[in-house]
Amino acid sequence: VPWQVQKHVLDFFFFFSLGCGTLLILDQNESGLRLFRSFDWNDGLFDVTWSENNEHVLVTCSGDGSLQLWDTAKAAGPLQVYKEHTQEVYSVDWSQTRGEQLVVSGSWDQTVKLWDPTVGKSLCTFRGHESVIYSTIWSPHIPGCFASASGDQTLRIWDVKSTGVRIVVPAHQAEILSCDWCKYNENLLVTGAVDCSLRGWDLRNIRQPVFELLGHTYAIRRVKFSPFHASVLASCSYDFTVRFWNFSKPDPLLETVEHHTEFTCGLDLSLQSPTQVADCAWDETIKIYDPVCLTMPA
Repeated sequence: VPWQVQKHVLDFFFFFSLGCGTLLILDQNESGLRLFRSFDWNDGLFDVTWSENNEHVLVTCSGDGSLQLWDTAKAAGPLQVYKEHTQEVYSVDWSQTRGEQLVVSGSWDQTVKLWDPTVGKSLCTFRGHESVIYSTIWSPHIPGCFASASGDQTLRIWDVKSTGVRIVVPAHQAEILSCDWCKYNENLLVTGAVDCSLRGWDLRNIRQPVFELLGHTYAIRRVKFSPFHASVLASCSYDFTVRFWNFSKPDPLLETVEHHTEFTCGLDLSLQSPTQVADCAWDETIKIYDPVCLTMPA
């Protein structure tokens, strides 16, 4: 559930994608949430990412192996469809460094593809994973660098200047469903896996994790670092919970939120508010809230 990154809009915008192939753009204001725009697609939508240079543009990815480019200022769409992956596309991310406007997509066909949204075909295909790819995320620090997480139990670091993998981290002995890059440390990433654990990795020494967070009782579907606190992160799981952590503390679990009745599958932390969180679940609800642990002084 990514927040709209642009700060020039009047209100927060974020998405909620449903397995039925519906993309909802919601507008939050003083009176609550309202539906701003709705788009339909002919297959399930698995992920979405906002453009970094146009507050109205976003890219989704779907079960039919395609990516879709949408403009929320237009009622019809998509503007463009990119169809090259041969199986479900499970992850998509827009580069966060201003010098480039690139998108990466990760697929169950075991490949990552690099896209320029202004070009109708992919720029490059990255191969090396030995199972489905669940997560692809750009480094917020290093231009042209991104990470991927896979069912082959590895976290991999790539550079767009080279089609070969730079670093392979055997991060878990289970499928890895999510990864994220720390906003304050270019060498630190976190992985979340089917083994119910979160692990932190320093790319300068990958022999063992720098932290491990235990508490979830089913697979971890999504993990996100805080944009405001260097050692705080959040995770959501098929155990119906969202958990907040501070890996620098002896007792790292800050709070457990259980307000869904089905698998929790989407999660993001607001870039504008240090306390606001959005999540969504298979119960077809989205929750916007301020967890207690983020409203208290550190």
